[in-house]
This record gives sequence, C-alpha cells and structure tokens, in this order.
Amino acid sequence: MRAARIALSLTALFSMVALVTAQTPAPAGAQRGRGRGRVTIQTMTLTTPWAAGGEIPLKYTQAGDEVSPALSWTGVPETVASFVLIVHDVSAPDRQGTGDRLHWMVWNIPGTARELLEGVPQGPQRADGTRQLSVSGPYYRGPAAPASGPPHVYLFELYALDEMIAVPAVGAQGVTTEQTRAAVVEAMVGHIRGKAVTAGQFGRR
Repeated sequence: MRAARIALSLTALFSMVALVTAQTPAPAGAQRGRGRGRVTIQTMTLTTPWAAGGEIPLKYTQAGDEVSPALSWTGVPETVASFVLIVHDVSAPDRQGTGDRLHWMVWNIPGTARELLEGVPQGPQRADGTRQLSVSGPYYRGPAAPASGPPHVYLFELYALDEMIAVPAVGAQGVTTEQTRAAVVEAMVGHIRGKAVTAGQFGRR
C-alpha cells in the first residue's frame, strides 16, 4: 500500500515540477516589464545534493541535523542583480489553509553568486546583504512530514532578477512572515529574467 502511495506521489511530483517550470512565476498574473510587454524568462538549472524529485537526505530535515543543503545553479542570464530562492512544502496547509508552507525564502542573493553553501547561518541578514526567513523565523526550516500518509513534496524555486529587492529583513517593521513573503514576491513582478525549479520529497517511515 505504501509503495503504491509513493508511486502516486512521485507521479504527482514530476507533473507539478513540469507545470511550475512551464508557467510564468509571477503570482499576480503575467510576468511583464511594467509597460514594456512580456519579458522572456530564461530557464536555469538548480542542482541539489539529491536527484531531482528524489528523497531529501535526513541531515537536511527536522528529523536530522536540519542544516540547509548546498545549492548551485547554472544557465544564468546576463544583467542579473540578485537571486531569490523560495522553498515551500506544497503538501501541507499553511495557517491560511492554502496548502503551501514556506520553509525558506532567501532574497538579495548577490547576482555574482552561483551557489549557496551548506549550512547557511541563522539570522535575518548576512554580511553580503542576503536576507532570509521561514514560516518559523529567519533561518532554514527543514522538511518534516507525519509518519502516516504519503511523503510531502518540496519545491525549490530560484529566480534571477534584474534588481535588488527593497524588502526589509523579517521583523524589521513588525510584519508577519506571510506579509514579508508577499512583499518579496510582489517586488519580483516585472524583474524576473531567469528561473529554475527542482523538487524533493520527504516522509517519515
């Protein structure tokens, strides 16, 4: 029975990744250049320590060491000022019941960067200007899933932008995580020049 559920989960996972990759990533409609018409978005490649769609190793989860995984990317378009990384569980409801729990959002990653090393330290802002948050604070939140039911699916989405994002680090103005996430995503509209999507899954046995 469990094998059948995992097989179904994997089928849904690959379908979801294909759909997200094909779609325009701006949340409020089409990706547009604010009056300049539709902008071409270059497809990048995001590499994780596990195979795309595979099981996320225990060390990166709440059941293990809960350190952030090493990530690297290629195929970056020209004229990139910054990157935004959004990691979310599409199998678990958030506080609004939307089925999308934020596990990590990192923004203002320098445009010259091509990787995030394993174990990014906690804190709302790093020396290079990179800012981060999760549903529970300014740090990476590892995957978790109940013992019953199929594994949860986690999407890792990377966006290349042509500008930095002037959204304060979490808590800087007393706003919630949800409000900060919404502000970052809104600021991305019209400035996305490249994207990469990959996924992993995790479920306790």
